[in-house]
Amino acid sequence: MEYLNPVELQAFVTLAEHLHFGRAAELLHVTQPALSKQIQRLEDTVGGALVVREYRNVRLTEAGQVLLTRARLLLQESSSVLDATHKAVRGELGTLRIGFGLATIEKLLPDVLLRFRQKYPRVELRLRDMPTPDQLAALAGSQIDIGFVRLPIRKARVEMRPIVRERLMLAFGSRSPWRLRGSLASLAEAPFITIARSTSASFHDHVISVCRAAGFVPNIVQETNELFTMLMLVRAGMGVALAPSSAAVRKPPDVRFQELSMPEAAWDIALAWRTDRAAEPVIKACVDLTLQFCRRN
Repeated sequence: MEYLNPVELQAFVTLAEHLHFGRAAELLHVTQPALSKQIQRLEDTVGGALVVREYRNVRLTEAGQVLLTRARLLLQESSSVLDATHKAVRGELGTLRIGFGLATIEKLLPDVLLRFRQKYPRVELRLRDMPTPDQLAALAGSQIDIGFVRLPIRKARVEMRPIVRERLMLAFGSRSPWRLRGSLASLAEAPFITIARSTSASFHDHVISVCRAAGFVPNIVQETNELFTMLMLVRAGMGVALAPSSAAVRKPPDVRFQELSMPEAAWDIALAWRTDRAAEPVIKACVDLTLQFCRRN
């Protein structure tokens, strides 16, 4: 199968646009004999004449007119392909699939995504709300490229960098009779609202373990699938909740937050990606930007 040489196509298009061998050769930075040889090789490839050389005149043949239109399109497409490939190599083009959990959606992730989209506007972002175990499985199977996971975890062939420390806070309605009076143990009889374990096993289990560290098992009266719903039920006076401190960023009306001094209330969130994919341009771009942002903030 024969192929058209891009160099010869460019030479032909330049000649066709100026219809002058001397001017075309000058623009192409070649000699006139070299340009003539390029045109001759192209004519040999297509099997016929493309230009008619007359005294002080050059004109295109019928075949040359047909080739000119298509050659321009080919060269334009070739340039677009090369430009897109360069952008992909630099991490400026492609698709990035990101997994995230409850604690990152309120504050960290929106800030990171905003900066990433400003710097890499041609990268398509696909987000999936997933608990940490599901993110690790998706990373292993390449269903996602980047994860925001809760530590501690151990996973072979997954690289992680701690990026933010979170902690649980008590959320209660402004007209609620329940308040922290000293330690969390003062709420041993209070009704609790929490995220369902089926939604986030790690978050649900953390709430239970913090309450147990305070000396009681929480009286869970309602489970929800969303943090916003949990806070709205708190606002309605149905009970209290332990929420990530990032939830306070929303400033939900009639919901108050109180710090928990217990060390068990804290946990770390890490950025995670597969070790064998660390050099992929889009992944590396996201990792570098996220780590830089977290260091500055």
